[in-house]
Amino acid sequence: QVQLVESGGGSAQAGGTLRLSCKLSGVAYTMGWFRQAPGKEREGVAAIRSDDYTDYGDSVKGRFTISQDKRKNTIYLQMNVLLPEDTAMYYCAADQTALSASLLSPSAYDYWGQGTQVTVSS
Repeated sequence: QVQLVESGGGSAQAGGTLRLSCKLSGVAYTMGWFRQAPGKEREGVAAIRSDDYTDYGDSVKGRFTISQDKRKNTIYLQMNVLLPEDTAMYYCAADQTALSASLLSPSAYDYWGQGTQVTVSS
């Protein structure tokens, strides 16, 4: 059974930083961060595989960094230079396969956390 618990959301000013954490219980090969703003579809933000391969959505490249601590079974999303358009509910997701082309596709993931809210004000 895979369980995911996110933490670290909150409020920040534009240009500020936040770091999200996602603690995994169970086994997963690919993990990712997704976000969903009101009225919008869920979008892939960043993903990381157990072999340390990473991928990022175009809107966050150069600003966000995904990383993992395998000893702690935790992944992180360091968010720098936050923009108001980064405001959304952020979800951690996991899959027990080595995703490749679908790394940022929400439909490819089987397990989801409850989400943590990120609000960026201008």
